[in-house]
Amino acid sequence: MAYRGKRILDFIVALPASIITVVLTPFIGVAIAIEDGFPIFVRLDRISGGKVIRVWKFRSMIRGAHAMKKELDGLNERKDGPLFKIKNDPRLTKTGKLLRKFRLDEFPQAWNVLSGDISLVGPRPHEPEEISKYPPEFKRLALAKSGLTGLSQVMGASKLPFKDEVALDIYYVDHESFLADLKILGKTIAILFSDPTGV
Repeated sequence: MAYRGKRILDFIVALPASIITVVLTPFIGVAIAIEDGFPIFVRLDRISGGKVIRVWKFRSMIRGAHAMKKELDGLNERKDGPLFKIKNDPRLTKTGKLLRKFRLDEFPQAWNVLSGDISLVGPRPHEPEEISKYPPEFKRLALAKSGLTGLSQVMGASKLPFKDEVALDIYYVDHESFLADLKILGKTIAILFSDPTGV
């Protein structure tokens, strides 16, 4: 069960982040539209709190990118589980690569935090088809509220074996606390300044 005050912490951080997103949108939107047209945002299905939600992001991939996923399955670097990741994903636009380098594509998710769909800190929000392939012992993660950042992410989730990644998320859910969230947020900020691609 989440500690008291978690929602307050979400608002304290997400509200200014939402304002920054509004300020950035015209500039990022123009860059996206010039290179690859509209839309400038995407809404992606993710699991959080036991239900399917839609998270907002600035569009970093070409239109129709999701439909290409099956074609690129042979390039998937995460062979140890249901996750899909390609380091140099050919679907990324030039603008998208820049957005991802500095994690700017994820700023609109501050709106998801304000709406209560996700929290600042929590398990990584995975796709419904990924959750459906989780081993039984990990399926309870689908019931937890997901986060913008989390323990597995600051521990290098993209470089960890799948079972280690989800084990860290389960550990977080079982030991959730205000102090833990502050530590994870602090590590996230440190990583963003030193190596934005590391979160």
